[in-house]
Amino acid sequence: MKTNRHSDTQNGRVRRALHWIARRRDLMMISALRGTCYGIGAGGVGLLFWWWEQSL
Repeated sequence: MKTNRHSDTQNGRVRRALHWIARRRDLMMISALRGTCYGIGAGGVGLLFWWWEQSL
């Protein structure tokens, strides 16, 4: 029986990548939430200053 070593290696890499993501899922979600909050805050401050300049 002939086995495909490339396929086995690729499956191992995929399995390791999924395991790596699963271990760091919480950290990635916290980082994504933090980035979203920073983006919303920066956009809000930018809009506030734009509105203030328009009203002067």
